[in-house]
Amino acid sequence: MVESVVREKLKLLPDSPGVYIMLDADGTVIYVGKARVLKNRVRQYFHASEKPYKVQAMVECIADFSYIVVPTEVDALALENTLIKKYKPKYNILLKDDKTYPYIKVHTHEDYPRISITRRVKKDGKYFGPFMGGISCKEIVDVAAKVYNIRTCNVTIGEKPKKPCLNHHLGRCLAPCAHAVSKEEYAARVDRVLAFLGGDYEEARRILQEKMQKFSEEEEFELALEYRDRLRMLEKLGQRRITAMPRDVDADIWAYASNGLYAAISLIVTRRGIMQGSLNFSLDEGAGERREAFTSFLSQYYESQPIPHELVMDEPFDDELFIEYCKQKEGRGVEITRPKFGIRRELLDMGMRNAAEYLEKSISAIAHRNDMTTSACERLKTLLALERVPRRMECYDISDISGVDKVGSMVVFTDGEADKYEYRRFRIKTVEGANDFASLQEVLRRRLQKLGTDEEERFPRPQLIVIDGGKGQLSAVKQIFEELNIDGIDLVALAKQEEEVYTLKSEGPIRLDRRDYALKMLQRIRDEAHRFAVMYFRNVHSKRNLASVLEEIEGVGAQKRKLLMEKFGTIDRIMKADEAELMQVGGIGKELAARIHSYFQAL
Repeated sequence: MVESVVREKLKLLPDSPGVYIMLDADGTVIYVGKARVLKNRVRQYFHASEKPYKVQAMVECIADFSYIVVPTEVDALALENTLIKKYKPKYNILLKDDKTYPYIKVHTHEDYPRISITRRVKKDGKYFGPFMGGISCKEIVDVAAKVYNIRTCNVTIGEKPKKPCLNHHLGRCLAPCAHAVSKEEYAARVDRVLAFLGGDYEEARRILQEKMQKFSEEEEFELALEYRDRLRMLEKLGQRRITAMPRDVDADIWAYASNGLYAAISLIVTRRGIMQGSLNFSLDEGAGERREAFTSFLSQYYESQPIPHELVMDEPFDDELFIEYCKQKEGRGVEITRPKFGIRRELLDMGMRNAAEYLEKSISAIAHRNDMTTSACERLKTLLALERVPRRMECYDISDISGVDKVGSMVVFTDGEADKYEYRRFRIKTVEGANDFASLQEVLRRRLQKLGTDEEERFPRPQLIVIDGGKGQLSAVKQIFEELNIDGIDLVALAKQEEEVYTLKSEGPIRLDRRDYALKMLQRIRDEAHRFAVMYFRNVHSKRNLASVLEEIEGVGAQKRKLLMEKFGTIDRIMKADEAELMQVGGIGKELAARIHSYFQAL
């Protein structure tokens, strides 16, 4: 039965492209979709025709909807992706594992290009990757340094020559910073590195073999073993070459499998004719059409990954829309291939087998994950008599030592899973000495004051706030709720020792079954808040003590302390740095690096 408010809104829908947002009775976003024509697409949901299970379940939950008109369908796709990431609607297909893999970057915009490892791809150099499946970027960069003597440091090269560092003496760098090589000769080395990273391993293999043989004859067996390991790594890379595929082909092969409730997506990544590896994603089937769901998934995935020049798939897909999306994101189009035979077909068949097998193996795992997450949220509402299902939960903890360097943490779980992009950290500003109650009050006051302001966009309203502690901590935070007239947010505290839950509605503690997924979810968010607070405290504490510790080392003045802080960030990283890494800091030569290294080794 369509609610009257929905029925009236359906009459007012425009013919424009845009994004529609479905809401349940609590005002929670449960689905976000895009449409070429909003009027036609949204009305389809409320027709009396038979619908797939997930669609029917969603429609029964819709109490209201809103929409945003945009100029083009490409804008709608981009906005849909943004809103899905923001609201994480339960009936959308969600990419929960948006892990980025490392790339090797050659900084070709610099006069003397260096080579580095990064996870962010920009338009400021040449990138190779992603590297996955047991291939180490660090080992590849090490080969580039040992074979081609390309610099890996970020030292600024100016008109005044610097003292060559240890890497130069070890034969790993041509020392352009010391003006020991001409720009033309260095550029020629960079060209050879680019060829090597592009898949031409023969020269590198020959040079590594020569050096391994040399060190073996000189009985430098440890060095010989290092070069042997690098040769094995090159052999592993060579075995991934697809001989039937041209070396200039960069393609992602996508396959999709679904049983109507759950889905699996398999990706095979090839770059320059080399198979980099494969990824599998298991997820709940969404309520949208399969064509829509797949397009939405790809836009979520490629938001944090560069789009290759070719996509290979069998899926029904809006090719023109995604090509326009690619032009906006990458400044170029993308070729979409649906092969019937050849190597691309073989790779696609492999991907389809992977997706089907992964789906079969993952069904029980997905169901178990749902028990631990979304179902646990619904169960928590019942067990603790909460006002609504806690789709967004926030948990707070305080960390300090004797009242020094006090910090607070806020971690967020969305639908029972850690949402790390939403985590926040707080430096305690107003509390003197060790007073966890007052520190909690400061953190919660600063956080809750953002409700109803422009900042609520970055700090959405939670359904539940969890405090790490017992009755005392709960009472302290309750005072802030009353001070700010907060309503519509449930508040509980979880005490560590007996794992008892304190709420504002119960006179005594509530004890949940230790095996209950609802309690396990509370424990996970409590432990995560504690971990995040302790990690932040250690970082703050080590930075505060960095200068005072380094003052004890002869030759490390204020300027060098500043440069060390900028380079390493924490005292732990300086303590773990070797002499070569210390010498990458401006003004620190071999003797001083040895002195700093020896100082920390003696602690």
